[in-house]
Amino acid sequence: MTDATQQGPGRDAGAGVLPDGTAIEAADIAASPPQRALVLHRQLDKVWRDLPGWRGFFTSVNHGTIGLRFMATSFVFFAIGGVLAMMIRAQLATRDGAFLDVELYNQIFTMHGSIMMFLFAIPLLEGLALWLLPKILGARDMAFPRLSALGYFCYLFGGTVIVLSLLFGVAPDGGWFMYTPLTSRTYSPGINADIWLLGVTFVEISAMAAAVEITVTILRCRAAHMPLTKMPLMAWYLLGTSVMMLLGFPPLILGSILLEVERAFGWPFFDVARGGSPLLWQHLFWLFGHPEVYIIFLPAAGALSTIIPILSRNTILGYGAIVAAVIGLVFLSFGLWVHHMFTVGIPHMALAFFSAASALVAVPTAIQIFAWIGTMYEGRVTLRLPMLYVMGFFATFVMGGLTGVMLAMVPFNWQAHDTHFVVAHLHYVLVGGFVFPMLAAVSYWMPLISGRWRVAGLGEAAFWLILIGFHGTFFIMHLTGLLGMPRRVATYPGDPEWEWLNLISSIFGMVQAAGFALFAFDIVMQWLFGRRSWRNPWKAPTLDWAMPLPAPSYNFASLPGPRQPDADSILPLARGEGLLPGAPRGWRETLVVEA
Repeated sequence: MTDATQQGPGRDAGAGVLPDGTAIEAADIAASPPQRALVLHRQLDKVWRDLPGWRGFFTSVNHGTIGLRFMATSFVFFAIGGVLAMMIRAQLATRDGAFLDVELYNQIFTMHGSIMMFLFAIPLLEGLALWLLPKILGARDMAFPRLSALGYFCYLFGGTVIVLSLLFGVAPDGGWFMYTPLTSRTYSPGINADIWLLGVTFVEISAMAAAVEITVTILRCRAAHMPLTKMPLMAWYLLGTSVMMLLGFPPLILGSILLEVERAFGWPFFDVARGGSPLLWQHLFWLFGHPEVYIIFLPAAGALSTIIPILSRNTILGYGAIVAAVIGLVFLSFGLWVHHMFTVGIPHMALAFFSAASALVAVPTAIQIFAWIGTMYEGRVTLRLPMLYVMGFFATFVMGGLTGVMLAMVPFNWQAHDTHFVVAHLHYVLVGGFVFPMLAAVSYWMPLISGRWRVAGLGEAAFWLILIGFHGTFFIMHLTGLLGMPRRVATYPGDPEWEWLNLISSIFGMVQAAGFALFAFDIVMQWLFGRRSWRNPWKAPTLDWAMPLPAPSYNFASLPGPRQPDADSILPLARGEGLLPGAPRGWRETLVVEA
């Protein structure tokens, strides 16, 4: 059943009803008579476009604009984090590490981890969701547009505070996980930790706003012909992600507030001498921190489930099994956090439980991987640039998953804990399970964003540099970890056996950095000089390609109904033969459905 949701210019969507208050079945909705497409475009663009200049920057609530801002800002932070990573590799290339002093090195590696986890990964998936969801669901906007805008400005403020602290020499230096008592007032007396707590809290508020927005949009703003059981897999992945964010982020917000209250007012939440517990911080942090790994992975997996069938000329294998695997991951991800704490004195029964849960989480992940492989095997794979990044995902993420199962075993974890082996595993999982799929997603949807086709050759060269550079950097780090090199050391003068391995990692790290720089250059060249792309260049049967290129501010001139199920319906939709054609009342309008 459908209800009309009406918005005045610049007003948020709210739940409404049909003018006569009557609920009707989707199958009973008649097609609208055809109209002139250009007239509809002008009518809708006048209502939906952003205001020009700075006023438009601060007042825009269009989901496409906000989503692109999230993604662009996250890539800027990614570049900053990448520069910091190269400084880390330069420091560790030799034993004596004269490039940075210890204090600055601590700030650099803390900022690198904080930027990549809080300012790049989470905001990038939020931006992709905000930009893409209405397009794949057959809607014109998200459920609460102003909430999206609020989330972006919270993210921009929090991220700017964190990054500027580095320029003023007061960056956080306690690690991206900010363990107590290291970050208590006693051992970190400056404002370094306070800046981290302030900035991250704003970023987490932004993430909570996005989670609410995504959840309600998926449940209420789908096309009239789209029940939950038939919506695109990307929407299922994002629904699981948003639910995990709603449950996983409050513990970190609570922990950061408690730590700041302790630092500012001397309250004893984490002080053992006064009855507190440092382990309370670890539990609160990792109760957020391990679901976050799957919060990052699920949208990337949704992109894979979208791209692989289309570039394999096949339908996805095992839709129901994949949805069940997503739901399983959502539940299991909240039973793993203690595997980051195996060495702190956890009771043996708890060790066994969390070890088993950490190994069990590989099952739903494997279901998805086998479904993707089966889809490719049954189809005709086209090795275009997005598919190359998909292959990079398989080659990288599977290795990271295998080392993850190794670390889930308590005896091995005790040996490898806090060594470079864990650093290598983390990067294999995050770069393999998030960065490679997101690079594939950017390559795949870039024609829809820019309306242009990329410059041939640049993207492929960037891919090979990234792939070779990454494995050359982090595969070697497994070996340095097994040789006993601990994390977070700035020099290692007494251990010459680590030096040549670190030098190799640093050299390949520079190769990887060159690949990311070339990828960014390729995107800029495509945006500025790429030739105009033809409609639906991938021949995709999905609603996101059932619109002109680049995607207009309103997405669809008329919304898809029961008779417009796929991307072949672009002409009827453009002529207004769908639902809610144009904007005759001068309002921003979309449809809502029953959850």
